[in-house]
Amino acid sequence: MGRRPVQIVLPLTGAGQAQTVVVGNANEAVLRACEETARWPFGTAILSGPPRSGKSLIARWFEQAGLGTAIDDAEQADEDALFHAWNRAQASGRPLLLVGRPVPSPWRVRLPDLASRLGAALNLAIGAPDDRMLAALIEAHAAQRGLALDEGATTYLVPRVERSFAAVESLVAEIDRLSLERKVPARQAIWREALAGGEPEQGDLL
Repeated sequence: MGRRPVQIVLPLTGAGQAQTVVVGNANEAVLRACEETARWPFGTAILSGPPRSGKSLIARWFEQAGLGTAIDDAEQADEDALFHAWNRAQASGRPLLLVGRPVPSPWRVRLPDLASRLGAALNLAIGAPDDRMLAALIEAHAAQRGLALDEGATTYLVPRVERSFAAVESLVAEIDRLSLERKVPARQAIWREALAGGEPEQGDLL
């Protein structure tokens, strides 16, 4: 069995509060690679991953930790501007991290010079979370909301929730909403209702 995922605090400024990212099977290799920029071809890497998997947060950490320059939503940026950013990175020796759209959508680059350069970049992909990471994500989202989950929550929820970052975030938000609306602790009846999309099962409100 693998080790339990951990949370690391990212020293992000201007966020109002410290932000954390859960490190587990899905992103551990990506974070390690972000600290080993000397191995990047031409000092450039492209980061992709599922929705809500922390790509933007990692990009902000990469920049603020002084590891290099990060461009979020790179596929929406002007391609000439990206080409100049790549050239500046080569001239300065400062690594360049580009955050692309969620996998597996392809990034269609129209500018030939840019396409050839990005074709040589290191591809970093955040994968799908395993059970250990799902449990840690549930706990992290609950802590961020100040939501006290009853004992056994992760044991119950992990086998039943969709295996995705976005689904876990939505599930915890729904548990929080139902708990506050009903003015009841976040226990199994609330967990079941949240998993069912907010529809109470017969007997849950008795």
